[in-house]
Amino acid sequence: MVSRMFRIETEVDKERSQFLRSRLREANTAASPVLRSLSGTPGEREVPLHVWALEPGGSVVGGLVGHTWATWLHVAYLWVDGRHRGAGLGAHLLSRAERLAVSSRGCRASRLETWDFQAPDFYRKQGYEVVCAIPDYPPGITEYTLTKRLLP
Repeated sequence: MVSRMFRIETEVDKERSQFLRSRLREANTAASPVLRSLSGTPGEREVPLHVWALEPGGSVVGGLVGHTWATWLHVAYLWVDGRHRGAGLGAHLLSRAERLAVSSRGCRASRLETWDFQAPDFYRKQGYEVVCAIPDYPPGITEYTLTKRLLP
């Protein structure tokens, strides 16, 4: 009965997506005292945080892409060129991002996702703890969510 009342579309629409995100944020802020308390503070916005490792000629040999929000660092991507893996570059990039997040953005924690074949052991060595494991995401692979408390 509901489907007769509305036209349903499946197209990708950036403008509608932004509209939906805005409305969801409004509803979440209205429902949560914690999110309301962020309103008007620097922690309210997602702020990009990028750290790059460059060769003398400027070629990227590693990098971390993430953002900070609500006193959390969210690491989206961390990559090191195969020629430089195992030498501590990944740990250095991650540590630099964590220090920046704490010192200039007031972050107290960090989070990230990784697959079982990627780097869960690497992140554990950096002080991260697994807080969630999703088996078969995608099929045959386990995705982990890890977090770490950051110290000032």
